[in-house]
Amino acid sequence: MKPCADQTNPGLQAKMRVKNRLVFLRKILNLSGSERLLDCPQPGPSRGMKSFLKRALITGVAVILAANIVPGITCTLEGLILATLLLGILNAFVRPIMVLLALPLLIFTLGLFILVINALLLYWVGHLLQPNFMVDSFGAAFWGSLIISVVSLVLNSLTKSGDSRIQFRHGKPPPPPPKDDDGPIIDV
Repeated sequence: MKPCADQTNPGLQAKMRVKNRLVFLRKILNLSGSERLLDCPQPGPSRGMKSFLKRALITGVAVILAANIVPGITCTLEGLILATLLLGILNAFVRPIMVLLALPLLIFTLGLFILVINALLLYWVGHLLQPNFMVDSFGAAFWGSLIISVVSLVLNSLTKSGDSRIQFRHGKPPPPPPKDDDGPIIDV
């Protein structure tokens, strides 16, 4: 059996391999033939950085409100910035581990134990940043974390950052069930 002309020409074989690789890359990257394979990065902050800064600012506003409302929480400007950053880091890395460990309690309390976890994290931040950010007691940490959670939820939903959404639905109530005055029917 005689080999095809394509298999005997080494230059043509190399071109076919390159073409096959480009077709493979286009399929992987879902690119059409007219698009470039490599796009240049756009100048300016990325969406991830904007989202991080927005969340940090929202958390900072929430911590300021908690410090002004709850009597047991005091902070300075440096303490506020450090507490916001440390609270964000703890919420990103330590909180999921605490939630996983406390999963039976979370299920038993229908999710209300998350308030205790948030209070523990805020109390820990107050303990770590003692001179600039202070939380006097666990009660102050509990009420402060509750205020921070509510303010963050409202501000995140207003700015559409994060996964939290508040939704109000208005519409007609469901129709009442049909009335049956005969009582239960038992067929024997």
